[in-house]
Formats: sequence, C-alpha cells, structure tokens
Amino acid sequence: MIIACNRTKPRRTGGIITRVPQTERYQRPTGLAFFLIIAGIIAFAAAFALTLDKIHLLEDPNAQLSCSFSVLIGCATNLSSPQGAILGFPNSLIGLAAWSVIITIGVAIVAGARFARWFWIGLNVGLLGAIAFVIWLIVQSIFVLDVLCPWCMVTWAVTIPAFLAVTLYNFKVGNLPGGPSVRRAAAGAYSWLFVITIVCYIAFFIVAQVNMDVLNRL
Repeated sequence: MIIACNRTKPRRTGGIITRVPQTERYQRPTGLAFFLIIAGIIAFAAAFALTLDKIHLLEDPNAQLSCSFSVLIGCATNLSSPQGAILGFPNSLIGLAAWSVIITIGVAIVAGARFARWFWIGLNVGLLGAIAFVIWLIVQSIFVLDVLCPWCMVTWAVTIPAFLAVTLYNFKVGNLPGGPSVRRAAAGAYSWLFVITIVCYIAFFIVAQVNMDVLNRL
C-alpha cells in the first residue's frame, strides 16, 4: 500500500526562497506485517504449549507429555534443565510476552500504523537478542542436552526468518545505516528470504545429524 506524505521543497520566486509541499511516497510493508502476524501466532502457540507442558511436569514429574516422541525428540529434558529457565522462570513465558508484541506490531502495520525509525531499530535489537538466545539454545540442545524439543524447534524455525526479514527490510529502506550498495544488496536478499531461511534450516540439520546421529535415532 502506498501512503503519500507531505514534505516541503524550496523554490525561488522573485529572489525570495519559499517552500512548497512535495509528496513523498511511502510503501507500507504489508507483506512483512502479515508475515510477522503469522510467525507470531505460530511461535505464540508453541510457547503456550510449552507452558502447559511445564505445568504438567510441575504437577507430576513423571507425566507423559504430548511433545515426547522418543529419547531424541521430546521436551521434558529441556523443560527440567537449567537451560529451560535461564532467567529463573520458564523460557516459554518470555516467548508468550515477546511474540504477543510481534503480533501486535504486525496488526498495527496492517491497520495503517507507520513507525518511526527508532522503533524499527528497537525491533531489530529485540530480534537480534532473540536470535542470539535461539542460537544458544540450539547449541545447548545439540551439544549438551542431546535432545531436540519439538515446540522449541518450532520457535527456532520462526525466529530465524523473523530476524532475517526485519533486518533485511531495515537495511533496504535505510532504517539501519548503509549506502546505496548495502540497500540494493539487502533488497535482493529480502526477495530471497525463503531460500536463505531454508539454507539456515539445512545447516541446523547437518550440525544436528553430525553430532546427534538424528536419522538413526528417530
């Protein structure tokens, strides 16, 4: 959707410089907004399911959780480990709060909101923290806990493209610093977001396979 914004432009008339309105075109990132909404709903649902499973474990440490499929695939180990409550409470509660914000931002953009540059940078910083946290959790799951949590992997799978989409968009439109070449590169990468995300998934699977022998343990 294109939104017109008025901006003044200097004009010389009879030796006197006046300013006349000039229209600046702003393209609302509707596609990104819908993606944030869908991604947020998926990740929120995963965080909610993890929270319910944590409650079941607190009620009964021997409870059979819906996410437990095998020795390799399950969330009980993750939920009971220190890594599952890095701030002293279940990580899933962080997800419930954070993804609610992402959904709200997406809905606001669709509704016509136009956020300031500092807001987009703040969102990018938040997602940078999220992707760093996800990478740490992936390392802990593969190299320390030796188990893959299904609901956790759903969150990881959503966080990766969300971070990439917002970061590339911010570079593309100039919210993040960079010259014309950086903007062009970001615009090109933005159009290949799906492929880049798949490459990230493949890299994760290769690391998991090498260190956990996933295919033979399923």
